[in-house]
Amino acid sequence: MPVPVVLREAWSTVVPDMNDRHGPLPPMMLALTVVTGLVDAVSYLELGRVFVANMTGNVVFSGFAIAGAPGFSFAASLVALAAFAVGALLGGLIVHRALTHRGRMLLYALLVETACVLAALIVTLASGHPFVGGVRFVLIALLGLGLGAQNAVSRALAVPDLTTTVLTLTITGILSDSRFAGGGGSKAGRRVLSAAAMMTGALVGAMAVLHGHPRLPLLLAVAVLAVVTLAAIVLARADAPWVRPVVRK
Repeated sequence: MPVPVVLREAWSTVVPDMNDRHGPLPPMMLALTVVTGLVDAVSYLELGRVFVANMTGNVVFSGFAIAGAPGFSFAASLVALAAFAVGALLGGLIVHRALTHRGRMLLYALLVETACVLAALIVTLASGHPFVGGVRFVLIALLGLGLGAQNAVSRALAVPDLTTTVLTLTITGILSDSRFAGGGGSKAGRRVLSAAAMMTGALVGAMAVLHGHPRLPLLLAVAVLAVVTLAAIVLARADAPWVRPVVRK
């Protein structure tokens, strides 16, 4: 795919056409993807090889732990999976109660997620470091709950290639849908941007943790969520084509 096409796709994701089917949602989904990288950096590096957003990893880690591989905790993976499931259930309730307006749907999910991540940040500030014992499991539960809600609502919003937590199919699509593979075009600009957003969050989060600032990624995540939430408050009053629900085929 020619570079200018990729750049145009990336630009239209960051600065979308408000008359597009998804209106202002793409850049907001990108911001949430950065949040995913930030919180997973904390959970994996500080809470003992566990993810709060990537449940595929936790299922695999559970298998490692049961097999007796060192450094993996079945209990931590189980708590993350359970918290994420509760968050997904809560997200589902939000989806079905705000089904006719995607702006309000996103706002309600953001309020839940921001509260959870903020609560996790407060726990880290109130506790000592490293985060062990009960504090560790409280943090896993709070972050898993928030990211579960995010994932459920992101799925319902159905903005193409911007799931905010899962990149496997996105990266697969870059190549499998490309003209080199005989496809009609891979939308590489948006897909690469999605992967870059998560990597950016993970990179910043990891650098903060490794340089002795384990609470900074959560602080940054709360800041990003606050900005997106403020935008969502405005968008929740919108009455434009993009607010209507996506019809799944």
